[in-house]
Amino acid sequence: MARLAAGVPRRRPRIGLLGGSFNPAHDGHVHISLIALSRLRLDRVWWLVSPQNPLKSETGMASLAERLARARQLATDRRLVASDLERTLHTRYTVDTVAILRRRLPRARFVWIMGADNLAQITRWRRWPELFETVSIAIFDRPTYSRSAMASIAARSFRRQRVPARMYAKLADLEPPAWAYIRAAPHPESATRLRQLGVWPRGGATAGGGQRP
Repeated sequence: MARLAAGVPRRRPRIGLLGGSFNPAHDGHVHISLIALSRLRLDRVWWLVSPQNPLKSETGMASLAERLARARQLATDRRLVASDLERTLHTRYTVDTVAILRRRLPRARFVWIMGADNLAQITRWRRWPELFETVSIAIFDRPTYSRSAMASIAARSFRRQRVPARMYAKLADLEPPAWAYIRAAPHPESATRLRQLGVWPRGGATAGGGQRP
Protein backbone atom coordinates (compact mmCIF):
# COMPACT_ATOMS: atom_id res chain seq x y z
CA MET A 1 0.00 0.00 0.00
CA ALA A 2 2.91 2.33 0.69
CA ARG A 3 4.07 1.79 -2.90
CA LEU A 4 0.67 2.83 -4.21
CA ALA A 5 0.59 5.98 -2.11
CA ALA A 6 4.16 6.95 -3.03
CA GLY A 7 4.49 9.89 -5.40
CA VAL A 8 0.96 11.23 -4.90
CA PRO A 9 1.48 15.01 -4.91
CA ARG A 10 -0.90 16.14 -2.14
CA ARG A 11 -0.78 15.72 1.61
CA ARG A 12 -4.46 14.82 1.31
CA PRO A 13 -4.52 12.97 -2.02
CA ARG A 14 -7.70 12.42 -3.99
CA ILE A 15 -7.78 8.83 -5.19
CA GLY A 16 -10.33 7.16 -7.41
CA LEU A 17 -10.89 3.42 -6.95
CA LEU A 18 -11.96 1.42 -9.99
CA GLY A 19 -12.50 -2.18 -9.00
CA GLY A 20 -13.29 -5.16 -11.15
CA SER A 21 -12.17 -8.39 -12.70
CA PHE A 22 -10.45 -6.60 -15.61
CA ASN A 23 -11.02 -9.73 -17.68
CA PRO A 24 -9.48 -8.13 -19.66
CA ALA A 25 -8.54 -4.51 -19.04
CA HIS A 26 -9.22 -2.42 -22.16
CA ASP A 27 -9.27 1.12 -23.52
CA GLY A 28 -12.72 1.70 -22.00
CA HIS A 29 -11.16 1.48 -18.54
CA VAL A 30 -8.59 4.08 -19.54
CA HIS A 31 -11.33 6.29 -20.99
CA ILE A 32 -13.46 6.32 -17.84
CA SER A 33 -10.40 6.79 -15.61
CA LEU A 34 -9.19 9.85 -17.52
CA ILE A 35 -12.65 11.41 -17.34
CA ALA A 36 -12.75 10.75 -13.60
CA LEU A 37 -9.32 12.34 -13.14
CA SER A 38 -10.50 15.46 -14.93
CA ARG A 39 -14.06 15.94 -13.70
CA LEU A 40 -13.49 14.82 -10.12
CA ARG A 41 -10.07 16.53 -9.81
CA LEU A 42 -8.38 13.32 -8.73
CA ASP A 43 -4.65 12.81 -8.30
CA ARG A 44 -4.69 9.10 -9.08
CA VAL A 45 -7.04 6.31 -10.13
CA TRP A 46 -6.17 2.90 -8.71
CA TRP A 47 -7.36 -0.09 -10.71
CA LEU A 48 -8.11 -2.79 -8.16
CA VAL A 49 -7.82 -6.05 -10.09
CA SER A 50 -9.94 -8.50 -8.12
CA PRO A 51 -8.58 -11.97 -7.37
CA GLN A 52 -12.09 -13.37 -7.94
CA ASN A 53 -15.51 -11.75 -8.31
CA PRO A 54 -17.81 -13.45 -5.74
CA LEU A 55 -20.75 -13.09 -8.16
CA LYS A 56 -18.90 -14.66 -11.09
CA SER A 57 -17.87 -18.19 -11.89
CA GLU A 58 -14.18 -18.98 -11.97
CA THR A 59 -14.81 -20.75 -15.27
CA GLY A 60 -13.33 -18.68 -18.07
CA MET A 61 -11.61 -16.23 -15.74
CA ALA A 62 -7.99 -15.56 -16.69
CA SER A 63 -5.46 -15.82 -13.89
CA LEU A 64 -4.91 -12.85 -11.62
CA ALA A 65 -1.32 -12.58 -12.87
CA GLU A 66 -2.43 -12.42 -16.49
CA ARG A 67 -5.20 -9.89 -15.82
CA LEU A 68 -2.89 -7.71 -13.74
CA ALA A 69 -0.15 -7.80 -16.37
CA ARG A 70 -2.57 -6.65 -19.07
CA ALA A 71 -3.94 -3.90 -16.84
CA ARG A 72 -0.43 -2.60 -16.19
CA GLN A 73 0.34 -2.61 -19.91
CA LEU A 74 -2.65 -0.34 -20.54
CA ALA A 75 -2.22 1.96 -17.53
CA THR A 76 0.55 3.97 -19.18
CA ASP A 77 -0.59 7.32 -17.77
CA ARG A 78 1.40 7.84 -14.56
CA ARG A 79 -1.83 8.75 -12.75
CA LEU A 80 -3.27 5.29 -13.38
CA VAL A 81 -2.03 2.50 -11.12
CA ALA A 82 -3.04 -1.14 -11.63
CA SER A 83 -2.78 -3.22 -8.46
CA ASP A 84 -3.66 -6.56 -6.90
CA LEU A 85 -4.15 -4.78 -3.57
CA GLU A 86 -7.14 -6.93 -2.63
CA ARG A 87 -4.96 -10.02 -2.78
CA THR A 88 -2.62 -8.38 -0.29
CA LEU A 89 -5.50 -7.24 1.93
CA HIS A 90 -7.27 -10.61 1.65
CA THR A 91 -10.56 -8.89 0.82
CA ARG A 92 -13.25 -10.07 -1.56
CA TYR A 93 -15.90 -7.41 -1.07
CA THR A 94 -15.77 -3.73 -1.96
CA VAL A 95 -17.12 -2.57 1.38
CA ASP A 96 -14.30 -4.34 3.23
CA THR A 97 -11.61 -3.06 0.87
CA VAL A 98 -12.76 0.55 1.20
CA ALA A 99 -13.01 0.32 4.98
CA ILE A 100 -9.40 -0.89 5.25
CA LEU A 101 -8.12 1.77 2.86
CA ARG A 102 -9.81 4.54 4.81
CA ARG A 103 -8.41 3.20 8.05
CA ARG A 104 -4.85 2.78 6.79
CA LEU A 105 -4.71 5.97 4.72
CA PRO A 106 -6.78 8.40 6.82
CA ARG A 107 -5.53 11.48 4.97
CA ALA A 108 -6.56 10.22 1.55
CA ARG A 109 -9.93 11.12 0.08
CA PHE A 110 -11.36 8.23 -1.90
CA VAL A 111 -14.03 8.02 -4.58
CA TRP A 112 -15.40 4.67 -5.68
CA ILE A 113 -15.89 4.58 -9.47
CA MET A 114 -18.36 2.27 -11.17
CA GLY A 115 -20.69 1.98 -14.14
CA ALA A 116 -24.45 2.44 -14.19
CA ASP A 117 -24.90 -1.30 -14.75
CA ASN A 118 -23.49 -1.90 -11.28
CA LEU A 119 -25.79 0.66 -9.67
CA ALA A 120 -28.73 -1.19 -11.20
CA GLN A 121 -27.78 -4.42 -9.42
CA ILE A 122 -25.84 -3.17 -6.40
CA THR A 123 -28.35 -4.70 -3.98
CA ARG A 124 -26.54 -7.99 -4.70
CA TRP A 125 -23.36 -6.51 -3.24
CA ARG A 126 -22.30 -7.29 0.32
CA ARG A 127 -23.60 -4.59 2.74
CA TRP A 128 -24.20 -2.13 -0.08
CA PRO A 129 -25.83 0.62 2.06
CA GLU A 130 -22.68 0.63 4.20
CA LEU A 131 -20.62 1.25 1.08
CA PHE A 132 -22.62 4.42 0.36
CA GLU A 133 -22.07 5.51 3.96
CA THR A 134 -18.33 4.83 3.78
CA VAL A 135 -17.09 6.41 0.56
CA SER A 136 -18.18 8.94 -2.07
CA ILE A 137 -19.27 7.22 -5.28
CA ALA A 138 -19.02 8.29 -8.92
CA ILE A 139 -21.34 6.39 -11.25
CA PHE A 140 -20.68 6.62 -14.98
CA ASP A 141 -23.62 6.44 -17.32
CA ARG A 142 -24.03 3.51 -19.69
CA PRO A 143 -26.85 4.31 -22.15
CA THR A 144 -28.58 0.93 -22.00
CA TYR A 145 -28.61 1.00 -18.18
CA SER A 146 -29.60 4.60 -17.47
CA ARG A 147 -33.28 3.89 -16.79
CA SER A 148 -32.75 0.83 -14.59
CA ALA A 149 -29.87 2.50 -12.72
CA MET A 150 -31.84 5.61 -11.80
CA ALA A 151 -34.89 3.52 -10.86
CA SER A 152 -32.80 1.20 -8.67
CA ILE A 153 -33.30 0.76 -4.94
CA ALA A 154 -29.91 2.36 -4.26
CA ALA A 155 -30.60 5.48 -6.35
CA ARG A 156 -33.99 5.93 -4.69
CA SER A 157 -32.65 5.22 -1.20
CA PHE A 158 -29.92 7.84 -1.50
CA ARG A 159 -31.66 10.27 -3.86
CA ARG A 160 -31.16 13.22 -1.50
CA GLN A 161 -27.40 12.62 -1.41
CA ARG A 162 -26.96 12.86 -5.18
CA VAL A 163 -24.46 15.58 -6.10
CA PRO A 164 -25.26 17.99 -8.99
CA ALA A 165 -22.83 18.45 -11.88
CA ARG A 166 -21.54 21.77 -10.55
CA MET A 167 -20.15 19.90 -7.50
CA TYR A 168 -18.40 17.00 -9.25
CA ALA A 169 -14.98 18.51 -8.54
CA LYS A 170 -15.77 18.50 -4.80
CA LEU A 171 -17.10 14.95 -4.60
CA ALA A 172 -13.89 13.61 -3.02
CA ASP A 173 -14.14 16.22 -0.27
CA LEU A 174 -17.72 15.50 0.71
CA GLU A 175 -18.64 13.40 3.70
CA PRO A 176 -20.45 10.22 2.62
CA PRO A 177 -23.06 9.46 1.62
CA ALA A 178 -22.50 11.49 -1.54
CA TRP A 179 -22.74 10.24 -5.11
CA ALA A 180 -22.69 11.61 -8.63
CA TYR A 181 -24.19 10.27 -11.84
CA ILE A 182 -21.81 11.35 -14.58
CA ARG A 183 -22.78 11.43 -18.22
CA ALA A 184 -19.92 11.28 -20.70
CA ALA A 185 -19.33 10.09 -24.24
CA PRO A 186 -19.24 6.27 -24.04
CA HIS A 187 -16.29 4.20 -25.21
CA PRO A 188 -17.16 1.40 -27.66
CA GLU A 189 -14.81 -1.23 -26.22
CA SER A 190 -15.86 -3.79 -23.63
CA ALA A 191 -14.36 -6.84 -21.98
CA THR A 192 -17.36 -8.89 -23.11
CA ARG A 193 -16.68 -8.08 -26.76
CA LEU A 194 -13.00 -9.01 -26.44
CA ARG A 195 -13.92 -12.34 -24.89
CA GLN A 196 -16.53 -13.00 -27.58
CA LEU A 197 -13.95 -12.31 -30.25
CA GLY A 198 -11.79 -15.02 -28.72
CA VAL A 199 -8.80 -12.74 -28.17
CA TRP A 200 -8.94 -13.04 -24.37
CA PRO A 201 -7.68 -15.04 -22.65
CA ARG A 202 -5.17 -16.02 -25.26
CA GLY A 203 -6.68 -19.50 -25.36
CA GLY A 204 -10.07 -18.34 -26.72
CA ALA A 205 -13.49 -16.89 -25.86
CA THR A 206 -14.69 -17.05 -22.27
CA ALA A 207 -17.33 -15.82 -19.89
CA GLY A 208 -17.03 -13.78 -16.70
CA GLY A 209 -15.74 -10.34 -15.76
CA GLY A 210 -17.22 -7.08 -14.55
CA GLN A 211 -17.02 -5.35 -11.21
CA ARG A 212 -17.47 -7.36 -8.07
CA PRO A 213 -19.48 -6.62 -4.94
